[in-house]
Amino acid sequence: MPWMKEKISKAFEESIKVKERFAAENIDAISDVSRLIADAFSDGKKLILFGNGGSATDASHIAAEFVNRFKRERPGLPAIALNTDVAVITSIANDYDFSEIFARQLKSLSEEGDVVIAISTSGGSKNVIKAMDAAKKKKVKTVAFTGIKGEKFASMADYAFVVPSENTPRIQETHITLGHVLCQMVEEILFETHRKK
Repeated sequence: MPWMKEKISKAFEESIKVKERFAAENIDAISDVSRLIADAFSDGKKLILFGNGGSATDASHIAAEFVNRFKRERPGLPAIALNTDVAVITSIANDYDFSEIFARQLKSLSEEGDVVIAISTSGGSKNVIKAMDAAKKKKVKTVAFTGIKGEKFASMADYAFVVPSENTPRIQETHITLGHVLCQMVEEILFETHRKK
């Protein structure tokens, strides 16, 4: 059907345009955060990620790429997604409040020198915002992934990646591409011998 083909093409075109603009606006910050994460791993620290819904699966996906591997054979790197342990999440939500599910874990698991990636497409997720506050108190470096409406949330982070879109699918598509690029750059920093010269 012609209308369907037109909508499919438009979706891909929009995704490409948003990613191209995002890359152009954030290339220096992506380089800086790649180095930040690589340095944390080199110092024996870890990467902690979290989010809700689609952002939760992005957090898990990115953590898996670091723990297992991305593009090359290499040792696993210590990354954890706080949205994966159902027992921990439901016990905190039950005993305290859903808004505490990430903050309480960060208070237990994070230490100075770790890096946190907090993902919120809207920038308004209470549990992600509370966790950002908890990370700051633990002197953890913070990175925000969000969309154009999340600029207040972005201002809480040491490093912020704001996708220039209000369209949730386009924002999420850019977030996972950003996650993949960070994985690739960290691998190259840590394991490509020509990068160390």
